[in-house]
Amino acid sequence: MNETTPAPAAQAPAPRKTPTAGHGGAPRPLAGPEPAPRQRIAELVQRQGVLAVLLTVVVIASFVYPTFASLDNARGVTVQASFLAVVALGMTLVIITGGIDLSVGSVFALGGVLAAWASQWGLLPALLVPLVACGAIGLLNGFLIARAGMAPFIVTLATLLAARGILLALTDEGATTYLVPKGSAFAELGQGSVQGFGYPILIALVLFGAGGLLLQRTTFGQTLFAVGGSGDAATLMGLPVARTKILVYTLSGLLAGLAGALNAARLSSGVTIVGVGMELDAISAVVIGGTLLVGGAGSISGTLWGVLLLAVIQNLINQIGSLNSSYQSVVSGGFLIVVVVAQRYLARSRRTT
Repeated sequence: MNETTPAPAAQAPAPRKTPTAGHGGAPRPLAGPEPAPRQRIAELVQRQGVLAVLLTVVVIASFVYPTFASLDNARGVTVQASFLAVVALGMTLVIITGGIDLSVGSVFALGGVLAAWASQWGLLPALLVPLVACGAIGLLNGFLIARAGMAPFIVTLATLLAARGILLALTDEGATTYLVPKGSAFAELGQGSVQGFGYPILIALVLFGAGGLLLQRTTFGQTLFAVGGSGDAATLMGLPVARTKILVYTLSGLLAGLAGALNAARLSSGVTIVGVGMELDAISAVVIGGTLLVGGAGSISGTLWGVLLLAVIQNLINQIGSLNSSYQSVVSGGFLIVVVVAQRYLARSRRTT
């Protein structure tokens, strides 16, 4: 009698692991060869290149202009940069999702006027009124972009004009300037300091710390990278793409309004002419900081270095004395072109390695 040998049992397939997110939200490969040196250098330059440039400029400027390295000058540079930094923080989140927000300059100015107007009733109204109004503008942006499917450029350009129009209507075409009561708690928020460093600086640092944690340590932050990398793929993964976009545009409006309120507190008035072109400065700082305009990659720390680099350039132009402030736009534009070209080269280098 022939014995039948049992067939060997089929081996169960190895469990499939889900790749974890690496820097900038990109999936980290589970196995494979180590990245080539050229690829590692490209990644390092994209992440930390702006910091290296900033440190180089600061060191050179400290030797050329002794007053540049003074503590008083550092305080002045950082407090002026703090308002742009808060606006650029919101812009970073928007750009990571692949969007753009052109309304932040007008929203910044509107927030300042509303804060100065409401400051007569105390600190809380001076903060709540601009936050509610500017957050509503951001919410409108997000809803029209995420739910109605409209282009971010068109939507935020429309709200830029609308916010500036509301601002002019509230101030009688700029003829009325609302003043912040002297000695009030709201004025102290913009003009007070700790060890000589103004409260706006401390507020900006706290917000950037919270933004960094949000982006790198939470599911929401990883969702931002996924939405910016590919909205269609994020939808197939079951991620809340529309809700995420609405939230980031609302945050952008809130942060622009807060920055405007802090600026009004520091100036003791709601100045109507501020914020013109601020959206371009914010975008420049974000892109110079290494965040890709196409979305899907970026960092909060890079934006901070980008803001400080622009502020240092402005301060150096003031130190030179023979140049006017318009040269800052020339230098900033040059930096922006160099960074965008470098990003394209680095991305191509990483694909070919």
